[in-house]
Amino acid sequence: MSNAIVLEDLGRIKVIRFNRPGIRNPLSVFVVEKLHEILDQVTTDTGIEAVIFTGQENVFASGADIREIAGLTSEAAPEFARRGQGLMRKIETCGKLTVAAINGFCFGGALDLALSCERRIASPNAIFSHPGVTLGIITGWGGTQRLPRLIGEARALEMFMTAKRVTADEALRIGLVDEVSSEPLEAAILWKKV
Repeated sequence: MSNAIVLEDLGRIKVIRFNRPGIRNPLSVFVVEKLHEILDQVTTDTGIEAVIFTGQENVFASGADIREIAGLTSEAAPEFARRGQGLMRKIETCGKLTVAAINGFCFGGALDLALSCERRIASPNAIFSHPGVTLGIITGWGGTQRLPRLIGEARALEMFMTAKRVTADEALRIGLVDEVSSEPLEAAILWKKV
């Protein structure tokens, strides 16, 4: 699990790369806790101006680990939701430019993470979805508030209630992403340098 996240330092930019594409880079309990630690360090580091989140291969991230969710007790579930909500707030308020360089699948909690970022850049093959309705759950990490503010209530409800998959082109058209680029990480780095 220690290789679930890879950190890269590019001068004043910290790249956080989700690194388990074989299982679609889940935001497991381990990953959420590790992200909390990283964000705590980044927030206080005056040498860092930007944080870029990205994935490996054709996967940004798939959200919470469904196997872990299935094993949560009714007592543990609220704390799991609070930890995820806290992480998204931490990303949103860290005081650095935050960019999601979305290189592929971006589902569930991963979409919540992308929504917490100031900017979103998608590869042409990126796919966005909140598939919780197919599992009998709904995101507990703040996406129900952030998504409607970004793309409007009607479009957000459609995504939540139907698990609709949104392509990169549609995401750009409706304002879910700021840019589509064949190299989203490079585009995010250049965005910071402008």
